[in-house]
Amino acid sequence: MEWYTTLILMMGFICGLMTFGLPIAFAFFLTNTLGAYYFMGGGVGIETVVRGSMSSIANFSLAPIVLFLLIGEILLRSGLAFRSVDAIDQAIRRVPGRLSVVAVVGGTVFSALSGSTIATTAMLGQSLVPNMLRRGYHPTMATGPVMAIGGVDMLIPPSNLTVVFATIVSSVSVVKISVAALLIAGILPGLIMAAGFIAYIVIRCWLNPKLAPVATDDHPPARGRWLPLLTDVAPLIAIFVAMMGSMFAGWASPTDSAAIGAIATLLLAAAFRCLSVSMILESLKATAVVTTMLFFIIAGSTTFAQILAISGATDGALAALTKLDLGPMTAVLAMIGVILILGCFMEQIAMMLLTLPFFVPLANALNIDMLWLGLILLISLQVGLMTPPFGMLLFVMRGVAPREITTRQIWASIVPFVLIVFAVLALILMVPWVATGISARM
Repeated sequence: MEWYTTLILMMGFICGLMTFGLPIAFAFFLTNTLGAYYFMGGGVGIETVVRGSMSSIANFSLAPIVLFLLIGEILLRSGLAFRSVDAIDQAIRRVPGRLSVVAVVGGTVFSALSGSTIATTAMLGQSLVPNMLRRGYHPTMATGPVMAIGGVDMLIPPSNLTVVFATIVSSVSVVKISVAALLIAGILPGLIMAAGFIAYIVIRCWLNPKLAPVATDDHPPARGRWLPLLTDVAPLIAIFVAMMGSMFAGWASPTDSAAIGAIATLLLAAAFRCLSVSMILESLKATAVVTTMLFFIIAGSTTFAQILAISGATDGALAALTKLDLGPMTAVLAMIGVILILGCFMEQIAMMLLTLPFFVPLANALNIDMLWLGLILLISLQVGLMTPPFGMLLFVMRGVAPREITTRQIWASIVPFVLIVFAVLALILMVPWVATGISARM
């Protein structure tokens, strides 16, 4: 069987199963089973797939995923995340589009400690969007910033998708990518992106105050405005600094730093007297559910890449691309284009599973810096989170937003923020130091 026939059948079968509503993990496992039976010798091949799947998740480098998720669940269920958002709200009362800015700043703080993009969007959507609407905010100014900061969550460490990305890259390539380096590389672009979101909100609301009317409630004294930043936000930032600082200094691995963050978060919850056995159990249960899903997906992706390699599809596609004599920048732009197209109708992890087995070998053949490319691809995947009509965060917002907000308004609200993301992506393409400068100091 020709390589392109194998590739079309394998990828087409997966896409077809997902189109009919089968979860990503099961779509990959069913495809892998059939592929292993055909290309790897029947029952022996299936046994090989099972062993390979088990070994792919018996990987210590995946431990940060569990701990990052646990940190986010504790912050959410203990109420510490809501306290930080309220503190930021008190501090910036006179800023145009104040609550929209709170969504960005508060979401950035929460993103610095939570690995769950959905959790960030759901939390801010439930707590801020109804309040914005009651204060007369336009629906697009209420929903857009909340979804935008959910995308920044992919870049501000800790990020589960970053860990998954690095794991998949290492499984399909002899060239490894450091999880710690990729996590730290996302800090500067994430902060630049958040700053761009804030600048857009402030300027837009200053030019058109009707989008975000000024609050008429009583203004607390200066101490009442700024003290909550010290008591409710500073401790969260201190946890982030401890986690990232230990990695940056080389004192701790990503797993060690995640453990430090989890312990510090538990101690902080205890200090605020919001730690309980029921809260811990709920957090552990939610963490286990998401972790199981992610590990199933990782296991399926590793086996899928192995079957493509054994069938000759990977080598055939790589040879065909090499014949096109693409330069490094042209190849990167082509990768971005493929991800942006897939992002219109496919979930982020599914895109990684389908594309990285081809992108990574091509990048190695063209001597492309994998750290730089990794961050570019992560940002491109982030756009998929927000791209109508099937971006994941659009569905999350549709689920938590009041019914009077239409789906069309949700789609329209995200467009300016997507353009800001593209601007940051262009900056990284033109100035690679933005992506690699901090990690190069490790």
